[in-house]
Amino acid sequence: MPDSSGNRRPAAVGAPAPAPAPPAAPPVAPNGDPVLAARFAAPPVPRTFVRRERLAERLTAGLQRPLVLVNGPAGAGKTLLVADWAARAALPGPVVWLTLERGDEAPGVFWAQLLAALRHGGIPLPADVAGPARAAEVDLALPDRLAAGLNGRGSPVVLVLDEFEHVTSPAVAEALDGLLRHAAGGLRLVLISRDEPLLPLHRYRAADAVAEIRGTDLAFTAEETGVLLTRHGLALSEEGVQALTRRTEGWAAGLRLCALATENTDDPEGCLREFEAGNSTVADFLLAEVLQAQPAETQDLLLRTSILERTHTGLADALTGRQDAARILEELRHANAFVTPLGHAWYRQHTLFAEILRVHLRARHPGLEQELHRRAAHWLHDAGRLADALPHAAAAGDWETAAGWLVDDLAVGQLLAGLDAARLGALFARMPEQADGPAVALVRAARALARWDVDRGLAHLGRADELAPPGTGSAAARLSGAVLRVLAARLLGSADMAENAAESAAELEHEVPEERLRAHPELKALLLAGLGSAQLWEGRFDAARAGLAAAAEAAGGAAQAAVRHESLGRLALIDLLLGSPGRAEAHAVEAIAEAARCGLPPSAHSGVGHLVLAEIAFDRDDLAVARTALERAEAGSGARHDPLLVVGLAVLKAKLLLNSGDARGALLTLAAAERPAPADKPSPWARERIALGQCAAQLAAGDPVAALRVLSAAGEGPEPAVAAAQAHLAANDPRAALAALDAVPARAVRPAVAVRAQLVRARAASAFGDPAAAHRLLAQALAVARPDRLRRPFREAGPWVRRLLQERPALAHAHGWLPRDLVAGLPRPGDAPAPAPVVEQLSEREHDVLVRVAQLMSTDEIAADLHLSVNTVKTHLKSINRKLCATRRGEAVRRARQLHLL
Repeated sequence: MPDSSGNRRPAAVGAPAPAPAPPAAPPVAPNGDPVLAARFAAPPVPRTFVRRERLAERLTAGLQRPLVLVNGPAGAGKTLLVADWAARAALPGPVVWLTLERGDEAPGVFWAQLLAALRHGGIPLPADVAGPARAAEVDLALPDRLAAGLNGRGSPVVLVLDEFEHVTSPAVAEALDGLLRHAAGGLRLVLISRDEPLLPLHRYRAADAVAEIRGTDLAFTAEETGVLLTRHGLALSEEGVQALTRRTEGWAAGLRLCALATENTDDPEGCLREFEAGNSTVADFLLAEVLQAQPAETQDLLLRTSILERTHTGLADALTGRQDAARILEELRHANAFVTPLGHAWYRQHTLFAEILRVHLRARHPGLEQELHRRAAHWLHDAGRLADALPHAAAAGDWETAAGWLVDDLAVGQLLAGLDAARLGALFARMPEQADGPAVALVRAARALARWDVDRGLAHLGRADELAPPGTGSAAARLSGAVLRVLAARLLGSADMAENAAESAAELEHEVPEERLRAHPELKALLLAGLGSAQLWEGRFDAARAGLAAAAEAAGGAAQAAVRHESLGRLALIDLLLGSPGRAEAHAVEAIAEAARCGLPPSAHSGVGHLVLAEIAFDRDDLAVARTALERAEAGSGARHDPLLVVGLAVLKAKLLLNSGDARGALLTLAAAERPAPADKPSPWARERIALGQCAAQLAAGDPVAALRVLSAAGEGPEPAVAAAQAHLAANDPRAALAALDAVPARAVRPAVAVRAQLVRARAASAFGDPAAAHRLLAQALAVARPDRLRRPFREAGPWVRRLLQERPALAHAHGWLPRDLVAGLPRPGDAPAPAPVVEQLSEREHDVLVRVAQLMSTDEIAADLHLSVNTVKTHLKSINRKLCATRRGEAVRRARQLHLL
């Protein structure tokens, strides 16, 4: 951390510990980085710190606004200014400190660290706020829920984010802006940054909602420079102090560097006068006056450890080949020589200093940097810090080693799930084509499958087999390969392939250390989810349900939220296909809630849960809800690649197109989904759903013959039988319709199918002149539909349903959930007595004739319009008059209107 001049100082002074062995790995954040308590604490103020009350007072006054920005160049003294103020000032609430680092710019990592800092500071978090599930993206609902929790506090949390320049993600800035606005009085945000933050500062300024301390404010005055130099034991004339202040423009780091450079000289004022001469950059000064002033072994250690973001004493010894790192690093810490302790024998060089040292390392020791990366990789790997080791192995160009470590650790699943997936994917994306080996091939296969590229995935798996034939290679590599084959089988829709690979994986699990399996639950979760998905595609519902339920239970951490979310969505689809819409809705809601709880962004949703909700909403005739859920399903990660989702989306889109009268568009949509890539095998239930959709489209187009023809692809079962019956009714063949329903029980497997079956029977009974049976069957259909509010079958059945309800309005009013337009205008209990019922119910053809009579069409016009003979029309007119107890056309029309038949 920087001292008064912006340079880094240690947290505390203590006796140096002997050179330790590599430590046990400290607790880690969800992305694999260690959770270092030093990041959650303000740095201690060194004895040379110059307290500047003018700035402290501005900070205190700034808390009247929601945002305080301390912005200035590196080494301007920003961090210790805020740290000293936070420790001394009377603040309105608790202070939470978080020092950001490179790597925290990923939204998931940023919010994971911020939540950890709040917990470390004792701030209670809402129950519905959990750690993010992915590194690359976070749903904005996560910061919104956090804001809601902070908004209810009695005193605001003062949140200090140090080194905010590492936040370069617009998504993080947008979410942080939302958190600050929605938390209202529950949060005060203090940003310490070198750069202009991405927040909409113009809006904050316009609303007088930000207090700013800029680089010019941070610059030391001549008086403050004199105090700083005195603290370093230097006595300069007033002229010398003013000259130094002008030359450095009050830059705290420059002042500090000058003080360090002249502490041991006989003529400090002369040294300071010549400081700028011949030195155009601070780098020149650092190298000449700081680095070269150190003993040779210290210079060597600083140069070699400059390749590291963090160094441990044991790691530094491995890079230097000596055993003096603990002593040297402790001496540097005491001397404030740009080395900051992180605890547990870990240290960090000042970022700017390390950058300069790396440039000097390359100039002084060409080619050494790659060897240092190789040594660092092996030390970190041996210390159990795989996530830190892999980037160094890659920097050393040792890709086969990096891939081998990933595979042998059983961490290959982290390329497909978890917060580290994006980082590892980007790392191994740099792997050159010439890199080869079984582990390299497995890593490439995992990356391909993560991108839904099953062809490349299988090709790389084949390459792995060539280089390490079955039965050879490590058990971890063979287990990783088996899991990847399950995932490939899932995309191909091959349950047999998935089951065979899963059996191999089960045998290999006994050959790998149990602690490694426990350390990587994502591997088992991915296997179970992939196996269940493949079985679901082939219609093996019982096995699929067992595997997916196990996957949802096995994926226990936030890093596996995507697997758990996907598994729950597929369980919802199974429930829907097996006729349990209530259970399907519950599982779908749980899947979506799981994604929201862990901040999984919409683009990472599987989409299946939203698809199930859209299907249920459609059957309930909630078309607006169905369209919204459909849009969310289409935004999911698998909308164009997951065969389950491709087919489901096509079927639902076709239904919505039919609702708007576009039968041709529905047929084209279904045709495009008949062979969803990359599925290699057809799915029986998917084929049936597509055929049923095509049948409905042909019926809507007025072609029952074509509708019956396409049903041949649907196979046998209750739903195809009901669709066939509907087609026969459309062809005016009620007997054939009833015959088609012989194999369908009164209550079919799915409630929606049972309702449609009873409606077909009711319509056939009506056509046969049996109104009592028609009303009884309609009542049965309503009873089956009522628990799930299945309105859609009644709307699709046609106008005859309303005619039946007009005859028994009490039946309609007992089911207030029916579509309003279906029951509008029906008599209600307590209304005036209705006219006496008809002697006998009108047939559909008689009703068609009566409608045209009411339109004042002549007998000849009616015959032409209905493609009937004139004599047939006359026969229908006689029957209508008899049934309505009328003697003339006009009287029959009035009577029909009284009875709500028109």
